[in-house]
Amino acid sequence: MQENLVQKIVEEVLQQVLKNQSSPPHDGKIPIGVSARHVHLAQAEVEQLFGENYQLTPKFELSQPGQFAAEETVVIAGPKGSIERVRILGPARSLSQVEVSWTDAMKLGIKPPLRISGDIQGSSPVTLIGPKGSVVLNEGLIIAQAHIHMSPEDSAKFNVMDGQSVQIKVEGIRPIILSNVVIRVSERYRLEMHIDTDEANAGLIQQGTVAEIVQHQVNEQLIPVKEQSPVVAKVEKPAIYHYDKKLLSQLEVLEIDAQEIVVPKKTIVTALAYDKLRELNKTLTIRSE
Repeated sequence: MQENLVQKIVEEVLQQVLKNQSSPPHDGKIPIGVSARHVHLAQAEVEQLFGENYQLTPKFELSQPGQFAAEETVVIAGPKGSIERVRILGPARSLSQVEVSWTDAMKLGIKPPLRISGDIQGSSPVTLIGPKGSVVLNEGLIIAQAHIHMSPEDSAKFNVMDGQSVQIKVEGIRPIILSNVVIRVSERYRLEMHIDTDEANAGLIQQGTVAEIVQHQVNEQLIPVKEQSPVVAKVEKPAIYHYDKKLLSQLEVLEIDAQEIVVPKKTIVTALAYDKLRELNKTLTIRSE
């Protein structure tokens, strides 16, 4: 209960800070951030790797408010190899997750799925090694899908919706087009597109390069109800949806049309899923078993 209260206070402070900051003028350009391999850890894994009650040490702030690169690094290991000094990003999350490029995955000997950050159900296993111990994650290794963080104000300016896929163009020495780039909208976000090192190398992209949305790809699940037949909307939108999987992410919240989502007590609900539930004014009910 205390942890939830602290998280809520932090979120409110971040939102207030962002509201007080002046936004750069919208010129259709989106700054690109190249994201190298990194690790997100839950507090339980932090302590297993670094010791009891250990807290991550901020090294420098990241572009997204409240997030930082930590001083601490770990070794990530797979069946065929390992990669040393992989940076941990803080603060601690509810679930541990490792994001690598396809080149990294080949070195490890693993074929992880392409996923939005936070969607780790059924993803690849990986071993983490720290100075005080090791952790085997049965799932959690992914290749992060290219995505664009933006505020609700930016969303309105670009005329896009959270969860929507777009096609973007990057000019430069080697111009490239990237498709299926996912829009992620939150009061906590600052405008920036995130790609991995393989994507950056393909286009000779360096930090500070900008992108432009050139096509709004259709995503059927995001078509507003008002654009559908009134009869279809009434028939296909249930009031309650019983969700029985191990993890509820923001993607599932977007896909479920029901106003109330009922989950078993054992189901893990991600922080982004809670954000999306609040944003869509949906109700989450925990079913006791």
